[in-house]
Amino acid sequence: MDFSSKCVVSGLELWRWYCQTKTDAFRTGISVTEVDLLLQEFAGLDRLTLRLESFKDWPNISMGLSLVDLDSLWRRRLEDRVPLQYLTGVTYWRNFSLDVGSGVLIPRPETECLIDLVVVATNAVSELGQGNWVDLGTGSGAIACGLADILTEASIYAVDCSPAALAIARQNAVKLGLAHRINFYEGSWWQPLDHLRGQVSGMVSNPPYIPSSVISTLQPEVRKHEPHLALDGGVDGLDYIRFLIETAPLYLVSGGVWLVEMMAGQGEDVAEMLHSHGSYCRVNIFPDLEGVDRFAMAYLK
Repeated sequence: MDFSSKCVVSGLELWRWYCQTKTDAFRTGISVTEVDLLLQEFAGLDRLTLRLESFKDWPNISMGLSLVDLDSLWRRRLEDRVPLQYLTGVTYWRNFSLDVGSGVLIPRPETECLIDLVVVATNAVSELGQGNWVDLGTGSGAIACGLADILTEASIYAVDCSPAALAIARQNAVKLGLAHRINFYEGSWWQPLDHLRGQVSGMVSNPPYIPSSVISTLQPEVRKHEPHLALDGGVDGLDYIRFLIETAPLYLVSGGVWLVEMMAGQGEDVAEMLHSHGSYCRVNIFPDLEGVDRFAMAYLK
């Protein structure tokens, strides 16, 4: 948070707001830890200070916005169910602090496992880590930045059809000092990467995979605020995964990695599609942090 424009509040006044806000959170089913995250971001208070509530006795606390504005943000969280990450403008993913906005899907902790799987694949075959890697549907740029961070000898390509998402992705790459490592393209999936046919060592994607009929049943934070373009995967949720299975062989090198995130319950179908296509081998389904089958990885024959 930028504290160049400071507002000062007494510790007691902020503590009273903190107590009331935690009560509001509990009453409405929002995690009380979100209140802590708000004060970490906007008041610079650390977790220990918040846990001990020792700031109550401080005469003055400098904040990045007024208490009235902070309360207004919290009202949006309670009443409109705006995700906390959109209110603070930031989310924490792997070792990154990423800027986020309403034009991009908020990166989830489970998606971090995609980068871990890339590490496993490139450790097994070191040559893979030196080629071209693509992040299709980059959104906030989280995956592309994760790839650039671990594949220091690879060329990274990030594609998205949304100009708003690409602007945030570029902003994150600059913020993390990775902009010189990532090539950004606006377009639909492989379309801007025709020059890489047969030259891609690895494709990573977190495509839309939620069935259209399920969108209306999602939490209001997701249903009302996150871009449906990044969520809706068609009737069975597999439209884009099916497309990536069909098209990736045109771009991957022999032995190249095909890696996607998917919805719980889709693993068996995705594995069957990869096997039946005939172009892939070593098909594996991997669990996320909760033990739910979430990722499919295969290699081009």
